Amino acid sequence: MSSENIALLKTFTHYFLHFVFPVFIALVFFRKNWKKAYLIMLATMLVDLDHLFADPIFNPERMSVGFHFLHSYPVIAVYFLMLFFKGNIRIIGIGLLFHMFTDWQDFMFWPH
Repeated sequence: MSSENIALLKTFTHYFLHFVFPVFIALVFFRKNWKKAYLIMLATMLVDLDHLFADPIFNPERMSVGFHFLHSYPVIAVYFLMLFFKGNIRIIGIGLLFHMFTDWQDFMFWPH
């Protein structure tokens, strides 16, 4: 597979996991209010605002998890603790943890 095709597949996978896969999470775990759950999970993308404090803002060679403040391991532990709450807090925790997984796999499973 050419490097261009790998880059395209990596980009597609990243955005699919960020924007499309949460629909399935919402439908499976929050069937009654799946639209609300999906919108909340989409709102967790705001966690990427911490990228604005990095120089450069975007670096495809950089692992987001563990580098940016809101992607740091102590903060990820807080996201995990959110799973033990009910309602919107749990949905936010799921969205943030899935976001961290998506960023992690983006770095770990693809060549740089």
